[in-house]
Amino acid sequence: MHGNNLTNTLDHLFRNEYGKVVAVLTNKFGISHLEQIEDAAQDTFLKAMQVWAYKSIPDNPTAWLYRVASNSLIDVLRRDKKIDFLEDRLVVETTTSESKLSLGDTISDSQLKMIFACCHPSLSQEYQIILSLKLIGGFSNKELAEALLKKEDTVAKSFTRAKKKFREEVQFLQIPVQMGLQSRLFRVLQVVYLLFSEGYSATTGSQVLKRDICYEALRLALLLKENKYCRHPNLEALIALMCFHASRFDARLDEKGDLVTLEHQDRSKYNGELIEIGIHHLENAGTSDKNPSTYHLEAARSYYHCSAETFQKTDWKSILYLYDVQLRMQYTPMLALNRIVPFAKVHGADKGVTELRRTADKNDFSSTALYFAIKAELMFETNDLENYTPTLEKAIDLSENELMKEHLRKKLKK
Repeated sequence: MHGNNLTNTLDHLFRNEYGKVVAVLTNKFGISHLEQIEDAAQDTFLKAMQVWAYKSIPDNPTAWLYRVASNSLIDVLRRDKKIDFLEDRLVVETTTSESKLSLGDTISDSQLKMIFACCHPSLSQEYQIILSLKLIGGFSNKELAEALLKKEDTVAKSFTRAKKKFREEVQFLQIPVQMGLQSRLFRVLQVVYLLFSEGYSATTGSQVLKRDICYEALRLALLLKENKYCRHPNLEALIALMCFHASRFDARLDEKGDLVTLEHQDRSKYNGELIEIGIHHLENAGTSDKNPSTYHLEAARSYYHCSAETFQKTDWKSILYLYDVQLRMQYTPMLALNRIVPFAKVHGADKGVTELRRTADKNDFSSTALYFAIKAELMFETNDLENYTPTLEKAIDLSENELMKEHLRKKLKK
């Protein structure tokens, strides 16, 4: 197989399978062996890269990865005398029988157990999120640092501490019953949301969109819905949000693989079926609650973007209103920054510049690429061409995503 194709395939598999392999092995062997499980999973992906470079990728790569990782782990535990002969034989037999049965069911069950275990109430909120995104989402430290707005070395140290606490406080994987499950649900939803967000707007690398992560997040959300104690308006709203966003996947990149902004997207490429499914879930989420969740508000905003016949006909007033409601509920600098776009659409670019300046006075956007990109766009619209180029160059310099950099470079040539 060609090198680039193999790398892309393995990247795809890592995204899809790493969390599954870790979850199934942790469910089988126990949290006390988490370090060895991680090592076995990572070694297996390296082995796959070496073996599959010379042979074709197996028909069922999931089963191959799972079997090799499981056997590798058994060897390590046997060598370290962590399992005796009887347990060893039992594990091998169980592994074999599970492979013959439905590996999909085993994975789904194990991943749900893993995500609830990572969100155990004895762990801090930060630890819950770090463990979930690392063990279930296969996030690198760099991706996690971007998602949590922290330094990479800080994330690495936090993950080490979180794993220690995890091993000490959470003895085995289980889905808690009724009340315990519902009390953890909101944190689980936050993890699924962060997982989807990183896939939808990849912060680093050469892809602006990582569909694998997005679909994995959606799959986990739909798995949650199968449990009657997890059926909650917030879950319905989150599923709606992900469906609306996913409906625009095919329009976000052109034939060359370059980024296409919302304004220039071919709306005939929007997935009507996903939009309908999203509407169904948004209706199930209910709108009578006086305190809608952020998922309700974001899903509603995304719905307006999906349903608008053209970019010009977008209901910017409703979108701006939804931003204002969310900011009153929970102010974040990035949310305030994103609000500038609909604000300028409703009130005009000149007022948009003033509002951006006012927002920047409250927050430090000196290293935020999006801030300079929005500022440059407003400068272009207000004919401030003298400052337009240096501002856009600053946005390009700060952006860590190659596709976004290239998209912004094209604007320089306007």
